[in-house]
Amino acid sequence: MWEILGDNNKFLTAAEVNKFLITILLCGIIGAEREYRSKSAGLKTMIMIGLGSALFTVLSIKIGDASSHDRIAANIVTGIGFLGAGVIFKEENRVKGLTTACVIWIVAAIGMAVGSGYFIQATGVTIVVVISLMVFPYVENIAERRFTKRTYRVVKMYENKDLDNYELIFKQHKLKAERGHHQLANGIITGVWTAVGSPKKHHEFVEAMLKDEDILEFDF
Repeated sequence: MWEILGDNNKFLTAAEVNKFLITILLCGIIGAEREYRSKSAGLKTMIMIGLGSALFTVLSIKIGDASSHDRIAANIVTGIGFLGAGVIFKEENRVKGLTTACVIWIVAAIGMAVGSGYFIQATGVTIVVVISLMVFPYVENIAERRFTKRTYRVVKMYENKDLDNYELIFKQHKLKAERGHHQLANGIITGVWTAVGSPKKHHEFVEAMLKDEDILEFDF
């Protein structure tokens, strides 16, 4: 019904329409999950990326000869890499957008798979991706409740002793602390630690440190 008389390499066929519809469905499912979580790349973005990848793959097969069907499709990976890099940014001491960049990369791969006719593989990967995106946030929340990482900075007057006694306070509150940069300048000693533990333990540690009248500055 969709097939137009003439050279099939230049006209839209029913098989190609089916590929585009399947791409919209699969990438739309992933995009809907991203939209639900209010991510920067949502439903429309994922569908467009998937469709673009599928179309490039179809064109690569149509335009290329038997030995170079992958000449256009091969460059999709490079192009999507630049697109994904645009959603990654650093906020304070954390890097955000990595998951979104990975999802963009996978959506492009799904579009390529559908464009090449590998529907079962594309569907299987879509299911795995959606399950992962739905389950992993809960796993991350559980891990964060038990293994929250925070950075502490203590500044006080130097009184002929270092700051090792504060490492004992970390242990008393069951926090695993890693010693960072320490310095002594103009009679003032500064120490930095990165500690891992539950939010409750961090709160108890902060409360104890705030009661220390010798501390000039305390960042937490």
